[in-house]
Amino acid sequence: MLSAGTKQDSQVKDEDVVKHPKLYRVLLHNDHYTTMDFVVYILQDIFNKPHDEAVTIMLKVHREGVGVAGVYVRTVAEAKVETVHKIAKENGFPLRCSISPE
Repeated sequence: MLSAGTKQDSQVKDEDVVKHPKLYRVLLHNDHYTTMDFVVYILQDIFNKPHDEAVTIMLKVHREGVGVAGVYVRTVAEAKVETVHKIAKENGFPLRCSISPE
């Protein structure tokens, strides 16, 4: 039997290690119909981005075709995508969102 404080007592077993959940990027995709103002609104309202950061991401989407709105665990990322699609549809925009493993 080992006494308290020995080296072996402080070792962590493999099964004791907590695995972090896999993260997913939420991507916004450019289209020729959704307004820049609406994309900024989505980034601020759904992804809690400050105005300046939302504008920077929107410009990346506009110029490069895709931009990262945020990084989340899968369930949160999927919920964000659903919310974006719902709000975009309600406002008459075809804005598309997807997730990609980090």
